[in-house]
Amino acid sequence: MSTTRPSPPGDRGPEPGGAASAAAPSPAGQVRRLHLIGASGAVPRARDFTREALHDWGWLPAATADQRAAAEDVLLVVSELVTNACLHAEGPEELRVACSGKVLRLEVVDLGSGTPAPRTPHRAGRPGGHGMFIVQRLCLDWGVVRNPDTAGKTVWAELAAPS
Repeated sequence: MSTTRPSPPGDRGPEPGGAASAAAPSPAGQVRRLHLIGASGAVPRARDFTREALHDWGWLPAATADQRAAAEDVLLVVSELVTNACLHAEGPEELRVACSGKVLRLEVVDLGSGTPAPRTPHRAGRPGGHGMFIVQRLCLDWGVVRNPDTAGKTVWAELAAPS
């Protein structure tokens, strides 16, 4: 796990539909937010929301196998982060998906006090406990930023944009 680049949660550029994002054809600097407080079916909602953002940003439909794999990796990481918030952190409050040049950043905000970490040693044949191992393997970097004034945290992960 790394917290070497803990950008403040939500400090990722203009909102979609704002003047800056409407003028720019590329997704650079765009942020999408999905409120998940008390939502049922948070994981499929988060995946659908992220899939729509990837479509709007030109990641989907994928033209090549590498682009398809990159989009599938993003959707898997979203699933794992939101599932962890559901299971271990009193549920997710918000999902943020931000595209900044060649990096896509995912952030899941929750009220939990725990710190996610890959199980060590990782045992592939054992059920459960693979979420953060998957995140660690698929992402360029990931980390946790504690909320300074309230309970909870933001778990973030960054993935490379498809080439």
